[in-house]
Amino acid sequence: METLTRAAIAEAIHRKLGLSRADSLAMVESILGLMCDSLSGGENVKISGFGTFLLRDKGERVGRNPKTGIEVPITPRRVLTFRASQMLKDRIAAL
Repeated sequence: METLTRAAIAEAIHRKLGLSRADSLAMVESILGLMCDSLSGGENVKISGFGTFLLRDKGERVGRNPKTGIEVPITPRRVLTFRASQMLKDRIAAL
């Protein structure tokens, strides 16, 4: 199974739109940078037909060390989750 990379996305843009490889890579970097900036600024990112990147605040809770069984506090933190759109779920289910 292969992994889709920034370079592969840029190459696909280059082939489909005819932009230069440098412009294609710059476009990919710009889009990903905008997404990162939005998420780090506390905004969710929704890409219609693909899915939504959601920020979720998790409160403090008690966890357990699986090796020793000792309870340890887990500090509150913000996590990033992804919810696929129904369209994406349908396409994956059709495989």
